[in-house]
Amino acid sequence: MRPALPQWSGTLAVKAAVFITVMCCALAALLGVLVHVQVTNQTVGQARDQALQRLTQATERYEAGDTLWRDAGVDPPELPRELRELAVAGDRGTMVADRAGRPTMWAAGPVDGERALAVAVDYSQQARTIEGLDRAIVWSSGLAIGATLLVGAVAVTRVTRRLHTTALVARRISAGDLDARVNDPRTGRRTNGPPDEVAAVAAALDSMAASLQGKLLAEQRFTADVAHELRTPLTGLHAAAELLPPGRPTELVRDRVAALRTLTEDLLEISRLDTGRERVELDTEQLGPLAERAVRAAGSDTEVRVVRDVSVETDRRRLERVLGNLVANAHKHGRGPVVLTVDGPVVTVRDHGDGFPEYLVAHGPQRFRTEGGTRGHGLGLTIARGQAEVLGARLEFANAPDGGAVATLELAAE
Repeated sequence: MRPALPQWSGTLAVKAAVFITVMCCALAALLGVLVHVQVTNQTVGQARDQALQRLTQATERYEAGDTLWRDAGVDPPELPRELRELAVAGDRGTMVADRAGRPTMWAAGPVDGERALAVAVDYSQQARTIEGLDRAIVWSSGLAIGATLLVGAVAVTRVTRRLHTTALVARRISAGDLDARVNDPRTGRRTNGPPDEVAAVAAALDSMAASLQGKLLAEQRFTADVAHELRTPLTGLHAAAELLPPGRPTELVRDRVAALRTLTEDLLEISRLDTGRERVELDTEQLGPLAERAVRAAGSDTEVRVVRDVSVETDRRRLERVLGNLVANAHKHGRGPVVLTVDGPVVTVRDHGDGFPEYLVAHGPQRFRTEGGTRGHGLGLTIARGQAEVLGARLEFANAPDGGAVATLELAAE
């Protein structure tokens, strides 16, 4: 099982910073190694040539019988064993080793059979040069990595900040705020350079929001226009139905006319809610008695349980409308018994039917949508949700574990 990573490790800024750091370190290490190898080879080569030249001169002096220099001798005790064996075998070679605590370049060659003539050349200056070069490589690499990381972090942070803004606007649009826009400064004519990928995403999101807003406004206008146009002929149709002679056909006509009038009034109410211009008339109400009045007005067999009554500041008409729609929906689409419970500022309406559809629990009510062959136009819960938003209340839909639909309305208590 793979270990879980912390949440911050998945952010784009952290990933970019890690990538930049790794690439900078790899590049600095590669360049440092190349420079170190090149300079070291050059320095060591010069010291080796100097030592071999001194060995040639010492060999000539030894063969001529002259006295050797102080740094030359036959089989000196400080001569490294590997180099001595090489010289005794008949070859010439060089090696860097310590001599009295100082780095020394040794050069040795064969003389007099199985003896070795060696020359020691001080290698301290070359060693200090290489050490200084290594320190300079480390410091310059550190500074380069730090500067690159700082510049990269600034650049990535600017990009991630714009992406974060775009994500926030997308969430606002998803929550229903279609007026939200990114307005990225790199889109349009506000900058001389071409828009980058983030600006393209922001522009696409703004265009999508504008398109959705236009379609929604067109739908709202169509709903309002249809409802207004239907009121006049329905009023005449209702008056004509009242003049029909008593009988079963007349009852059917009046019933359908009443259903059409109810649908028209619901459409008008939804159109008013869509405009967002509804104003509440607040007053202090006892929630328990108000719920009982709403149940009586609905004319249904609903049990009212008041666990804890509370005073709320609300619009009585709108709240009764919400509770009445919830109770009516429970009786129409669920099964009894239907129970309305008041527990402080929280009101629940529960039935014992098949429960709410999954789409409604996940996304809320959608107008004109019903499932399972049920009757109705799907407007009651839509109106209840809209009126609850006007009241500043929260209306949620869920299904009980043991079956049945549960609608929960949470109000603000005094």
